[in-house]
Amino acid sequence: MELRYRVFAHISKPPHEVFEAVADPDKLSRYFTTGGAEGRIEPGATVMWDFHDFPGAFPVQVIEVVPDERIVLEWEGEPDAGYNVTVTMTFKPVDGDAGRTLVEIAEEGWRETESGLKGSYNNCMGWSQMLAALKAWVEYGINLREGMYK
Repeated sequence: MELRYRVFAHISKPPHEVFEAVADPDKLSRYFTTGGAEGRIEPGATVMWDFHDFPGAFPVQVIEVVPDERIVLEWEGEPDAGYNVTVTMTFKPVDGDAGRTLVEIAEEGWRETESGLKGSYNNCMGWSQMLAALKAWVEYGINLREGMYK
């Protein structure tokens, strides 16, 4: 069994605006990376993401970027396990409506171990919450993560 998943959400803003809310570290820090994000998501970059509820900043390698359409990232699957997982985010207009975006996030590459399974479940929860937080921030200016885990 291959450990991978896909989550998605519809956001009532254009793809460019939604893409920028992820690619721009200042915007990402307002609703997702509670400890801050450093570095713009650009091809070949290594950015740092930090979360107050998951202590310790960690590197995120940017593999591919197609502006307003796709971001591919890699990061450590399990601490000190020696492998990376791949995260692919896509941003698509909904049924030709330039004012709505379908955001999909897929993650794959987890090892088929008990700790790999647990890590994939935790990240699936995290990406689902990221999409909810993205929607709330971009559409309404609300930070859902504020105090969520403390």
